[in-house]
Amino acid sequence: MADEKIAIQVKNLDKVYKLYDKPSDRLKETLGLGRKKRHREHHALKDINLTIRQGETVGIIGTNGSGKSTILKIITGVLNPSGGEVIVNGRISALLELGAGFNMEYNGIENIYLNGTMIGFTQKEIEEKMSDILEFADIGEYVHQPVKTYSSGMFVRLAFAVAINIEPEILIVDEALSVGDVFFQAKCYHKFEEFKQMGKTILFVSHDLSSISKYCDRVMLLNQGVKLGEGKPKEMIDTYKRVLVGQYTVEDAQEPEGTELLEDEQIRALAGSGGKNSAPANVNPELLEYGSKKALITEYYITDEKGTKTSAILKGSDFHIHMKVDMAEDIAAPVFAFTIKNIKGTEITGTNTMFEKAFLESVKAGETKEIVFTQEMNLQGGEYLLSLGVTGYEGDDFTVYHRLYDVLNLTVISDKNTVGFYDMNSKIEIY
Repeated sequence: MADEKIAIQVKNLDKVYKLYDKPSDRLKETLGLGRKKRHREHHALKDINLTIRQGETVGIIGTNGSGKSTILKIITGVLNPSGGEVIVNGRISALLELGAGFNMEYNGIENIYLNGTMIGFTQKEIEEKMSDILEFADIGEYVHQPVKTYSSGMFVRLAFAVAINIEPEILIVDEALSVGDVFFQAKCYHKFEEFKQMGKTILFVSHDLSSISKYCDRVMLLNQGVKLGEGKPKEMIDTYKRVLVGQYTVEDAQEPEGTELLEDEQIRALAGSGGKNSAPANVNPELLEYGSKKALITEYYITDEKGTKTSAILKGSDFHIHMKVDMAEDIAAPVFAFTIKNIKGTEITGTNTMFEKAFLESVKAGETKEIVFTQEMNLQGGEYLLSLGVTGYEGDDFTVYHRLYDVLNLTVISDKNTVGFYDMNSKIEIY
């Protein structure tokens, strides 16, 4: 039967979350107090269908909040669907939240046995894989210490080594190949290629479009929980880029054989028309805010090279960071700044009006200044956090008027990543 060759079958999959304004509303609805509906429904996934055959490598792309991680968690059994059906034929190893099943009091060896048992391996099978796991992790004698004493780097190395070396029939990867240093990353990608050559089934989620293009046989494009299309990597990546900037139209699309796309009207409704006033939902609800408030940042957002408000920027394109600042008092020489960090908290880049010699004037109480930083995006594809600030000097004292740490999420969409944090845009000549 043809079904025997299907590794993963997703049929009419839905995932709905109930959102409550306050905890008491959840309690009242749970207890059945009154007939009033006290929740709003958020559809993380809407009627998703996907068939993955044994030996295929399938990618899922889409911006934050599109449902990529949700569908992977449902397939692996971490989440239950609200509707639809998922059929899995084969043993899964999932590189989702690395180390999620680790016991922090156990040492590395004990956690290897714990994780292997949870996946379904016998003690003998784990023992047979132990040397491969330890060699891959390469953390030395630390493997005999409690994992609570590990650095974050050692922790993810061990977790990755366990997940990647148990030789599953199906490998599910969610942005997990870029862990550790560059040498460990190279080892991870080499192992990934080995899996593909061995004919393993791979389901792969990444913002690194170069990896999606290189490894995947097919790609599914999601947005706001809806499947926009499915087809060959190049066509779906091109569609994704055009949807991001609101420039996709059915009239322009040349749909190759095997590619399914939604109608233009559906895409506009789901992805937005690219209007300049459509604000993205990328503000951090738990941002750190402080300062004297003599100046107050009242508005902030990111726009792409077309002037569209967005949290996703294509690598190699220009983008703009906007902030509006109201002055509560006279300030001799305010300094407006931004900083970009990676998700581990490392400051990658940033600048301010003093460095750029762009604004060295005094301001009066009641004034409003609108600041726009324009630059080319050369960071590698991935997730970043944007911080904003207004500072200055009062006499010899450095003063923070208003600072917003990690206020916005920034996603860089790339089809070519190099080593390190940013791309030097090298030109190569070979004679």
